[in-house]
Amino acid sequence: MSTIDTKYFGPMAYDEESCFEFPWGLPAFEEERRFLPLEMPGHKPLVFLQSTGNPALCFIAIPVLLADPGYALVAAPDDLQALGLALDRQPRIGSDVLVLTLLSIQQDAPTTANLLAPVVVNLANRRALQAIRHDAVYSHAQPLAYQEEECSC
Repeated sequence: MSTIDTKYFGPMAYDEESCFEFPWGLPAFEEERRFLPLEMPGHKPLVFLQSTGNPALCFIAIPVLLADPGYALVAAPDDLQALGLALDRQPRIGSDVLVLTLLSIQQDAPTTANLLAPVVVNLANRRALQAIRHDAVYSHAQPLAYQEEECSC
């Protein structure tokens, strides 16, 4: 077991194998390559992506199908290859990959989800990346259909 100090959750023990590995980091955070997914009681369906290298860096996400139940993943061949997935088909959400959408939470504005660039995690090897779409089907600031009534956070 390893331990990290976090800004928002205090010291936490965790298993190294539970981390997501981002080979290139996240856009604007390229140096951060390991994130621990945290699901906290009372805050479901939120997933906190806590950096293991920077105690103050923690992204808030939800499973993409909660933001848009009809979401269609389209990952580029380079992304599929980087994740170690088959190149001849799109991965299945829930069985091949976990797909999370990062949330933007602002005090005086509605919470939005980044459906244009979801975080895609290969469930077999826990390798992850932010798969930036090259179409205009989804927005980087999609208002959520539900708000605080479903999440007591």
